[in-house]
Amino acid sequence: MSLKDIPTIDAHHHIWRLKDLTWLSGPQVPRIFGPYEAIRRDYSIEEFRADLDGCNVVKSVYVQTNWPAGQSYNEAKWVQSVIDATGWPHANVAHADLADPDCGELIARLAKLPASRGIRQQLHWHENPQYRFAPRPDVMNDAAWRRGFALLAQYDLLFELQVFTDQMQNGAALARAFPDTTFVLEHAGMLEDMSKDGWKRWRAGMSALAEQPNVNVKLSGLGTFVHACRADVMATIIRETVAIFGADRCLYGSNFPIEKLWTDYAGLYKTFRDAIAYLDEKQQCAILHDTAARLYRI
Repeated sequence: MSLKDIPTIDAHHHIWRLKDLTWLSGPQVPRIFGPYEAIRRDYSIEEFRADLDGCNVVKSVYVQTNWPAGQSYNEAKWVQSVIDATGWPHANVAHADLADPDCGELIARLAKLPASRGIRQQLHWHENPQYRFAPRPDVMNDAAWRRGFALLAQYDLLFELQVFTDQMQNGAALARAFPDTTFVLEHAGMLEDMSKDGWKRWRAGMSALAEQPNVNVKLSGLGTFVHACRADVMATIIRETVAIFGADRCLYGSNFPIEKLWTDYAGLYKTFRDAIAYLDEKQQCAILHDTAARLYRI
């Protein structure tokens, strides 16, 4: 097999119906990824697969898109219906509010859906309100939230951890407290401060997370803070992340259609492949396919 023939799993993408997304269909407000008129529409699995054309992507993982409160199961059930009808995507990361005292019932229902592999509850908090999602930076430390989190291992569900640099020490402590739960760090740790000090703090946080053997990292969303598909940014973040975690704990994700705001899929994929070209075939296979196949059991 030549390097160009390595089959790829896209471990982070979204599909949606606009009517289900209040954050897209409501009044436009500033977002972390800038102006987003172009994606305020339906994005179907058919369009996603058309975007993949020529990129040798053989499987994919859907990650939740924050349907309105109380609709987490309905979102997962809809995704399952798309899978049943088309065969794509191949795994689903659903949403649950782990602080909800009744989340156990929801998690049990989600776990019964064949495609369910994990939970994402976005915990990222930033001093910049435009970058902020969680109400506080330390939600993951709350006893009530952790009671909900403890249920994930019972159902063999991984957790997708989305945090900024200043939250990484808490993230590492969470992973250490729950060694039987698999973590996937979103978007290579969301490096938004690319100053010398920003890089230093990000490296320290990433190293703390990497010390926990149950933490993996998704190389996705790398255009979020520059609003572009930039080879220099992507290559540097990837090289540093792989050096810290090792290729066998890293995996590729497109974050489409968000990244579609500034690039097409072929351009993103080529830039990513160029960025990992310095690695040997085994390491590239891990990042492009094997790690995701293992974590999401696909």
